[in-house]
Amino acid sequence: MVKINTCVFISGKGSNLKNLIIHSRNKSFPIKISLVISNNKKAYGINYAKKFKIPFIFINTRLKNYENKILFNFKKYNISFICLAGYMKIISNNLIKKYKRKIINIHPSLLPKFKGLNTFSRMLKNNEKKGGCTVHYVNKKLDSGSTIIQKSFIINKKDNELSLKKKTQKLEYKAYPEAIIKIFKKS
Repeated sequence: MVKINTCVFISGKGSNLKNLIIHSRNKSFPIKISLVISNNKKAYGINYAKKFKIPFIFINTRLKNYENKILFNFKKYNISFICLAGYMKIISNNLIKKYKRKIINIHPSLLPKFKGLNTFSRMLKNNEKKGGCTVHYVNKKLDSGSTIIQKSFIINKKDNELSLKKKTQKLEYKAYPEAIIKIFKKS
């Protein structure tokens, strides 16, 4: 099986990155993580790239030409698929155009509800009955691309932001790999 060279973008802890790396080590999993990009030099997730000997780069998104650095590295590592995993920056329209339906993201809510940040506090404030996660294609509008997979759980009265985050992450670790398998089964 020829695996698809994939770049994972992160900004923080990298638990979804770690999960994807572990899945990618399975012979039948369709992607190979060939590059990790972070916009945060202190992102803990970079440690997973180091541990699994995956090339990684830091991108300073405040610099004008940062996208050129991304594209240069995509070419260098022959990247043809992109996973956003806790990447806290908006992807440029130029990148979205160049990689149409080749960029996916995981979001900690049942989209279209609670796009953007602070999803757990907003869920609680709204007295939501269900929480969950959505893996979707990235398009020009924030958290608005077509859904690949959603997984949900029931929110109970004892839940708080931390418990919602834990429940959501548990589902994310299942949903993200399933979404990737689903995408490449089609193609």
